[in-house]
Amino acid sequence: MNYNRFLDISQSLRRKSLFLFGPRQTGKTTFLQQSFPKARFLNLLEADTFREYSAHPELLRQRLKEHEKLVIIDEVQKLPALLDEVQALVDRNKSLRFILTGSSARKLKRGQANLLAGRALVHFMHPLVYPELEGNPRILDRIQRGALPAIIDTPSYRQDLSVYVGTYLKEEIQAEGLSRSIENFSRFLEVAGLCNAETINFTQVGSDCGIPPRTIHDHFLILQDTLVGRLVNCFQKSKKRKPVAASKFYFFDPGVVNSLTRRFDIVPGTPEFGKSFEHLIFLELQAYLDYHLSEHELCYWRSQSKMEVDFVFLDKIGIEVKAKKFVPDRDLTGLRALGEENLLKRRIVVTLEKEFRKTEDNIEIFPVAEFLEHLWAGRLEMSGN
Repeated sequence: MNYNRFLDISQSLRRKSLFLFGPRQTGKTTFLQQSFPKARFLNLLEADTFREYSAHPELLRQRLKEHEKLVIIDEVQKLPALLDEVQALVDRNKSLRFILTGSSARKLKRGQANLLAGRALVHFMHPLVYPELEGNPRILDRIQRGALPAIIDTPSYRQDLSVYVGTYLKEEIQAEGLSRSIENFSRFLEVAGLCNAETINFTQVGSDCGIPPRTIHDHFLILQDTLVGRLVNCFQKSKKRKPVAASKFYFFDPGVVNSLTRRFDIVPGTPEFGKSFEHLIFLELQAYLDYHLSEHELCYWRSQSKMEVDFVFLDKIGIEVKAKKFVPDRDLTGLRALGEENLLKRRIVVTLEKEFRKTEDNIEIFPVAEFLEHLWAGRLEMSGN
């Protein structure tokens, strides 16, 4: 099935060349081929293309025709040396544009080109999000299967996710030399899956894996640099209640977590469903920020006394996620505590309730589909409902 992607890079491309980062199978290649069918296209995952340009990077310059104004290089982190040629061509021809895709920024950050030293903008592509699903949030589908375009609609999604985890998350890490021991990294991945949507204690994870805490910290950074997940920092602006310093971690896709933990039958009403529901809302919020090139960092908040708010969005909106058909008053404690700091313009709970309602102290309780509609229409930044 073809999905209309929300991402729009046309404005950025008028200004500069750009990098388009995203995990494998998020749809970068399909999106670009459909959007720019006349562009010169180099796919470095093709063995013959990789061998040819690896031996002779200058072919990029020598083969470019005068009338060509757009070149797409897929999975450019496979051959960072090509960035020297790209940089030289961009400096020479101000109207020439490159789109450089990658599933890892790690090699590029270490290379001498360093993301072309400001000559290119950076965009990210995510798995499918609400506006790409034609107004159907597909909550249970995405919690069970994830939202990779090539997997969400297949009847064999469990096997497909298992192959994805095996060939990409493990072998790809080893192929790029990002971890010395694939066995240790595989063991770490399984434990990391159990830590999804949780505050990370590197010492505890190291103990569970039999790996030193410092190595665990490095492994989480590898997952972040290869776009497999994100570390989410604690909101630090509260003064009355001292926040913790630890980060939470979320994988880029719920289906990948399910495959790592060998847990697919996630039933509504269970703690596992609640965590997956929170994970899904995180992915929607982060995708919104990335697709709008926002400079705001998505955070969570937890005090030393364990009061918590799932997300602080745009530095001014507290969002709590509850996979419940009715949210009792006791579940609003964290939002009220953070609200006492006078830092929030809105306090929101995302739920499975059927209709929107508002408490007497102006906490807004949204059904999930209505919340997602407001988010992607840009209405969360406005005053309350």
